[in-house]
Amino acid sequence: MSALQKGDHLYLIDGSGYLFRAYHALPPLTRKSDGLPTGAVSGYCNMLWKLIEDMRDGDKPTHLAVIFDAGKHTFRNDIYPEYKANRPPPPEDLIPQFPLVRDATRAFGVACVELAGYEADDLIATYARMAREAGARCTIVSSDKDLMQLVVDGEVQLFDGMKNKRIGSAEVMEKFGVPPSKVVDVQSLAGDSTDNVPGVPGIGIKTAAELINTFGDLESLLARAGEIKQPKRRETLQTNVEKARISQKLVKLDDHAAITEQPDGFIVREPVPADLIAFLTAMEFSTLKKRAISHYGVGDADAMVAEVGLTAESNKQVEASAAASGEVGAVADRTAILKPIDHSRYETVTNPERLDAWIAKARAQGYVCVDTETTSLDAMQARLCGVSLAVAPNEACYVPCGHVPAGGLDLMGSPDLVQMRESVLLGQLKMLLEDRAVLKIGQNLKYDYLIFLQRGIRIAPFDDTMLMSYVLDAGRQGHGMDELSELHLSHKPISFSDVAGKGREKVTFDCVGVAEATRYSAEDADVTLRLWMLLKPRLMAEKKRTVYETLERPLMPVLADMEREGVMIDPDLLRRLSNDFATDMAKLEEEICKLAGEKFNVASPKQLGEILFDKMGIPGGQKTKTGAWSTDAGILEDLAAQGHDLPQKVLDWRTLAKLRGTYTDALPTFINPQTGRVHTSYAMAAAATGRLASTDPNLQNIPIRTAEGRKIRQAFIAPAGKKLISADYSQIELRLFAHIADIPQLKKAFADGLDIHAMTASEIFGVPVKDMPAEVRRRAKAINFGIIYGISAFGLAAQLGIARGEADDYIKKYFARFPGIRDYMETTKAFAREHGYVETLFGRRVHIREIASKVPGLRGGAERAAINAPIQGTAADIIRRAMIRMPDALAAAGLKAKMLLQVHDELVFEAAGAEEETTRTIAKKVMEEANLPVVPLSVKLTVEARAADNWDAAH
Repeated sequence: MSALQKGDHLYLIDGSGYLFRAYHALPPLTRKSDGLPTGAVSGYCNMLWKLIEDMRDGDKPTHLAVIFDAGKHTFRNDIYPEYKANRPPPPEDLIPQFPLVRDATRAFGVACVELAGYEADDLIATYARMAREAGARCTIVSSDKDLMQLVVDGEVQLFDGMKNKRIGSAEVMEKFGVPPSKVVDVQSLAGDSTDNVPGVPGIGIKTAAELINTFGDLESLLARAGEIKQPKRRETLQTNVEKARISQKLVKLDDHAAITEQPDGFIVREPVPADLIAFLTAMEFSTLKKRAISHYGVGDADAMVAEVGLTAESNKQVEASAAASGEVGAVADRTAILKPIDHSRYETVTNPERLDAWIAKARAQGYVCVDTETTSLDAMQARLCGVSLAVAPNEACYVPCGHVPAGGLDLMGSPDLVQMRESVLLGQLKMLLEDRAVLKIGQNLKYDYLIFLQRGIRIAPFDDTMLMSYVLDAGRQGHGMDELSELHLSHKPISFSDVAGKGREKVTFDCVGVAEATRYSAEDADVTLRLWMLLKPRLMAEKKRTVYETLERPLMPVLADMEREGVMIDPDLLRRLSNDFATDMAKLEEEICKLAGEKFNVASPKQLGEILFDKMGIPGGQKTKTGAWSTDAGILEDLAAQGHDLPQKVLDWRTLAKLRGTYTDALPTFINPQTGRVHTSYAMAAAATGRLASTDPNLQNIPIRTAEGRKIRQAFIAPAGKKLISADYSQIELRLFAHIADIPQLKKAFADGLDIHAMTASEIFGVPVKDMPAEVRRRAKAINFGIIYGISAFGLAAQLGIARGEADDYIKKYFARFPGIRDYMETTKAFAREHGYVETLFGRRVHIREIASKVPGLRGGAERAAINAPIQGTAADIIRRAMIRMPDALAAAGLKAKMLLQVHDELVFEAAGAEEETTRTIAKKVMEEANLPVVPLSVKLTVEARAADNWDAAH
């Protein structure tokens, strides 16, 4: 007995469709306790909760069930082995969620049905038939076109919950051009590339509908195909009769599936509150849990977790269940990834039709690798030469759009014949690159992101293999594509110089032949896709997915927007500064030569070494491998600390020379002629600790504590009617040091708002804070910051210009007064020696390569890096989190302010004068709370935010 009666209403939910929609619609989510992916389950639970709530107020079904696919193999594979053969495996982070979503369904008190050998659609068709025969109504919760064949007005309808849209005969007619009873005939002719249903080549939905409406049904059409007037259409139908009939068997749903669960088990019932709340608690779905507790009036929910047993320790069982479910396959076949690169399989795409075919492949599988080729590393001014796509190992193409004839010869014929127009290419790619259902993959994708952003396309969603490698292996190796390819794939990619030449022979990429460009660019996309297939599973296996998805990936578009915005500078002020520096350098040269007793080239290390160590006989010189005296900064600083004037003046001269060459002379050359602004480029995978670097120009190294550096910052200005706002963390690394090392005296000093350096000086030297000499405070400041970086007595002596023994005494006093610091250092070094890495408070892993080196110098440097990395890395993580949150916070307040620069612990904004105060308030709040709620600190973060007409005045 089905237990369905006249007047009943059966709701059937397409569970697999629900799950995949939840997965692609929402950002990734992991369980904090162990990193288990739960985003799709969370979305599914919210969708199911909403549907149940809506049903209570609407249709009020009597029976409800969720129907799932049981596995990949069904009776259709026996009919046609290629059925769904081109479908990619499910995403690797979705696999462990398959069994969890079944558990979620049962926790909600809803029947959960699947049957080996059948698709969910066949079970839905069977239950829908049973409802019709019993005189009951049936609503199918799905928007799947394959289920539209089941629609019967008044008896069976579809409901798209995402769009709150009901689908009856009229909507089916609009979709297919035929009533529901003829949908199978149309699909048999049109086929389905997603499921690999062959259909009849050249027949689409529109033509198929026209034919079926003319001839009545598929068999009548095939029998009377000779009557078709169009010769090509007539011939293709007569040639592909068998394909049409096979397709009909594949698309027609089996409404007599050998079901084992009867509808009497689908009667709508309330969930057992303890089961539901225990499941939500175990999954760490706090919002849904609160909603359930409020709805069902249940207390002490945490005690219920054991009843369900979905604790962190059950992960292995969850994953084993997924492996046994038959839905495994997301972790790509390593053999396929590592098979040799085959350049002969790459395609040069030169027409819209072929590009559409590649786009269709990408859409069908839900991911594609994208790479651009341009004329410049400056994304703001680069011209686009072409775009490469990869959908599988050795399945890649290159679409040229901006190549030019080289040497007066056409490239593979006329350029117009061998490449697409850029506008056409971008027009076709725009929908793919912005399609939320297709993951875009790239290597150092920020560059390509900015290239497309300049052309009105914002890529989403995306993955970046460089950032994945950075999260997994920071400190182990570089993260460039060539290095990763050789390391992980044992393949040396074609180098840029191989196709563009070197030295005087080097050309821009638009002058590279299209055939060579295809080999080079398609290979880049192919290699990147393979790297993604290898690295993505490691993120979950090594529990680093949260770091990638909360600190790295979301920061990329923020930085791209900052780079695109740029900052305004005053070139006239820089020219005046350059002249002033040149004058000061000339004076220093004169003084240096006077001290040397002769004129010489101050810029020549060789001549300087001969003056210092041969002529003047200053002790402490060291020779390089070439036999020349070393005059690097470290040597000169040591000599200056010993009281020698000439080395100090050379250091001063070098500082001015560097400022002049790097900034006052160079910065005006970086002004973009189109925007009138300077656009730096941020490197995300530069420092192992997570600190950003900037290039072209480098704005990270402008001195802040020297008069000359501050003058350069004065050249960074706000446009008329606007202000620059500098928001800077106050002593963030010392605050984190106090928290991480758990130093009570330092934490109390910060809590009380004391001058931390004066307090340290008072603790070490026994000097009252009031009226403390500036020199004493300076020494304490040097020790405070030096300890964080693992400074040695030798280094501190050089920095303070004191004897090594005195510096050693200072450090010993420091450790004696703050014993917890020594404990932290020793514990951290021991951890690094045991594991080979240290971690920040947010889980960023920094590998320390030389921590076990037998070379004392290398080992000492590694130990200092290990001590510093958790502190500096956590500071870098916090400012990254602030930057990620900042655009939304500003927009939510209705502000047009823009974030322009990030320099160490400082963010620089540009805001209209009327928005200046609100922008400062929001920036301060976001930055001070950036650690929350993930990492509560025992020391409060504080930010100082000021506004002015130039950067120096705002700081």
